[in-house]
Amino acid sequence: MAKLEGKVAIVTGAASGMGRAIAKLYAKEGAKVVVADFNMEGAETVAKEIMEDGGTAKAMSVNVTDIDQIEKMIDTTIDEYGELNILVNNAGIMDGFEPVGEITDEKWDQIFDVNTKGVMRAMRKVVNYWMNAEKEGVIVNTISTGGLNGAHAGVAYGASKHAVVALTKNTGFMYAKNGIRVNGIAPGAVETNIGSSMKGVSDFGMQRAGMTHGLSPRTGQSEEIAEAALFLGSDASSFVNGTVLTVDGGWTAGF
Repeated sequence: MAKLEGKVAIVTGAASGMGRAIAKLYAKEGAKVVVADFNMEGAETVAKEIMEDGGTAKAMSVNVTDIDQIEKMIDTTIDEYGELNILVNNAGIMDGFEPVGEITDEKWDQIFDVNTKGVMRAMRKVVNYWMNAEKEGVIVNTISTGGLNGAHAGVAYGASKHAVVALTKNTGFMYAKNGIRVNGIAPGAVETNIGSSMKGVSDFGMQRAGMTHGLSPRTGQSEEIAEAALFLGSDASSFVNGTVLTVDGGWTAGF
């Protein structure tokens, strides 16, 4: 039996990279998948690929900085499929490796709106749905080794991802007795297009962070992260809650 047979899942940031790999693997393992992304054309391509492989998918244009779009995403999923079992908060953007002395209020707010507030709003909406309906559910948050360490990106990205670690741990603890599990994945260096969101890169910040990036044994593939997301989204991880799984090829094991 497929690991997610009969489940309904939302994956944000699913038009490319890790989100695309997660959405496709979830569908392969039997889930009906809502492929949500700001890039509707990319989301439609992924949904089409899933359906061509025999899966069930629906593309949806979602800007995770817009609360109305987040809530519509969740409401539409429930209306369409009658259920929502798994939420994967994968959408995220990078900063420009700016240290605190260089970060602007505008960039700080932009990073937090996408990486943190969008995650919180989606979690709040789906947790209230599960609680009101007396249902169990699973949340998987794509975080980053930058959410566990201080030298993998700039101050805004690092702070935003550290905040998602707290969201993950607190929510997992608070709702554990209600059958709601919340876990995170902290990928290391993975070959995705998130770098395309980097603007105004700081030479100083990049030079400092580069010292730790040089210690990474290799870059990972999106499919390797998807396997971790499958484990956390499935019943195989039924006793795993409120934790963050580091998936970085051993990069941060030494520090």
